[in-house]
Order: sequence, then structure tokens, then C-alpha cells
Amino acid sequence: MKYSIIVPVYNRPDEVDELLQSLCEQDFTDFEVIIVEDGSQVPCEDVCRRYEDRLDLKYFAKPNSGPGQSRNYGVERARGEWVIVLDSDVVLPKGYLTAVEESLSPNPSPVERGDDESEASPIGGRLEGASAFGGPDTAHPDFTPVQKAISYSMTSFFTTGGIRGGKKKGALDKFYPRSFNMGVRRDVYQQLGGFSKMRFGEDIDFSYRIVEAGYQTALLPDAWVWHKRRTDFRKFFRQVYNSGIARINLEKRHSGTMKLVHLLPAVFTLGVIALLLLFLLGVGLYVAGEWLDASGLRPTDNMHQGVGFVLCVLALLPLLLYSAVIFVHSSIKNRSLWVGLLSIPAAFVQLMGYGLGFLKAWWKRIVLKQDEFTAFEKTFYK
Repeated sequence: MKYSIIVPVYNRPDEVDELLQSLCEQDFTDFEVIIVEDGSQVPCEDVCRRYEDRLDLKYFAKPNSGPGQSRNYGVERARGEWVIVLDSDVVLPKGYLTAVEESLSPNPSPVERGDDESEASPIGGRLEGASAFGGPDTAHPDFTPVQKAISYSMTSFFTTGGIRGGKKKGALDKFYPRSFNMGVRRDVYQQLGGFSKMRFGEDIDFSYRIVEAGYQTALLPDAWVWHKRRTDFRKFFRQVYNSGIARINLEKRHSGTMKLVHLLPAVFTLGVIALLLLFLLGVGLYVAGEWLDASGLRPTDNMHQGVGFVLCVLALLPLLLYSAVIFVHSSIKNRSLWVGLLSIPAAFVQLMGYGLGFLKAWWKRIVLKQDEFTAFEKTFYK
């Protein structure tokens, strides 16, 4: 058995149905599928049963423990040489496993290197010497406009897509595989103990431990997936807020892994708050000028209104310019003005949700020296 595909599931039978259907259409067929039901109130067992005659599929149900421990549970029951971890909300193009298999060829082609040759992770070609890999994600044409906007905000260079992108043109940080699309040699997975008990950020923690143990990771651009992510902005906020918290928790576990780029959402958040306060100050001065005029205490051309107007413009201009960039770029990329418009709140939710989580975790863990924590633990996975 070459590949074992592990999918933890929590209350998502419809999404599992789509994922399993896409697995049935794969060009490469030497794989098994292990579905691990993580204490769901809405199980997907009936969905899995419909695919038992089309896939080498095993279904397990267990009490809720979070996605990381559910993946470990599945790997313990896997037979493949390689373990591929997928989220339940992804759909695979039919050539996904073929792209992975070609990258594992014993006759590798020359590998494109990153800007820093000292880190020399295989990119865009073959997995020469690599023990773990990951691939990018994108939005499916059938996704809702909100899902497309959220996908844009998570992959665009104008948000933090560059941070996530890996060693390719436009990327701002080193690539680490993420659990929505992640492959690991099973012996390496078992040697390192799999995913930790972190409730969020456990995939990056695992990637860090893979690299720290001396193994190489690779980004495979051709092994991409369609990724639904969250279906509304409220759930999306929970996701990115937890990501901000996880970044501080990860730094505490892996000192030195936090880069300057990881501070950008927090800086953006503080900047937006400062601009909003400046806008309120401008409104206050303008209203004060109106009141002074009405009361006859000052002449009509008093400075309060002028200064207030200038402050309001200075506060709003950067936000409007950034929103315009997001709108134009997303509209062109998605070929939809509506998706472009929705990408504006998606971008602000993504950056400020992450930034607020980061700042809260920084205060609690760095300043107050408190233990590791994660918000929305009971509700995030619903």
C-alpha cells in the first residue's frame, strides 16, 4: 500500500461525501482511506458506507479529542508507506495523487531551490530526500461567493497569503506543510509521535518538529486541493483568531520560529484601531466646531471644523485605498465584482481576527506568563 489518506471529521457528512467522490475519481488508485469521526453529533457513517464498494475505506468513531489526536488515531490503523492528511472540507482534482506519485519517482528531475540555498527544500519538482510534503489550495468555481472571498483572503499576497505561500515567488516565509493537504512518510510520523495535543496550530507544530528532527519538507504546486475553509465570516473569525493565538503558543514551544512577517496582522490591527480613533477625534472636532458656531462663541470659519475634516480624511484614506486594492485585485482574479466586494470584509476579518488573537495571546502568555490556551475550543469545530 503506497498511501493512507487520513481524514478527521466533526459534523460534516456532506463535505465528506464530496471528498470521497473526488477520491473515487483519482487516476492513481493504490491508496486506502481512513475516516475518523471525532465525536460528531451528525455522523458521516452512512455516507462512508455508500463508498465501501468503490474505495478501500475504513470508518472509525471515537470520543471528541480534536483533529490532531484523531489523525494520530487514524495513522495507528494505517498501512501505507506514506500518510496523507486531509481536512474534511477539501475536494481533490483527479490528478492529485498522480502529481504526488510523480514527485516520489526514483528518477528525480532537477529541483528548483528557494532564495536561501542553505534551507534547500525541494520545491515545485521532486521529493528528493524529503520526508514530508504539502500542496497549495484554491477555491472551486462552485464555491459560494463568501467562500471564494475567504479563500482569496487566505491566499492573496495583499493579506497574509505570502506568509503561507512557501518558497516560491512572492512568498515571505519558509514553507511548512499544513494539515489540510499534508503528506508524511509513515515511519517518520510514528517516530515523531504525530500531532501534539495542541488544540489549534498543531499542524505547524508538527511541521516544525519534522524540520527540527533533520527531515526535509517539500512544496508540490501540482498537488493542490480545492479548500472550502469556513462558510461565513463568523466562523472565519474564529479560525483566524485561533491562528493568532497559536502563533504565540508556537513561539513558546519553538523559540525563534516567529518571524517579522508574523507580526504584520497585529501591526495592521493596531493601525486600523489608531485610524478609527483618529477618525473619531476628527468627528469630535468637527462637531465641536458646529456647536461653537451655533452658540456664537466662534466665527463660522473656526479652525475646529477644518482640522476635524482633515483628520477624518487622513484616517479614512489608507483604509479606503487598501479596500480598493483588495476589491480590484480580487474582482480580476475571481472574475466577479461581488466576490471582489466580499473580499474587503474577508481581508479585514482575516488580518484583524489574527491580529486580535495574537495580541491577546501575547498579553496573556508573554506579559502575564500564563499557560497555553485556545479560544473557541467548544464551538470552533461545529
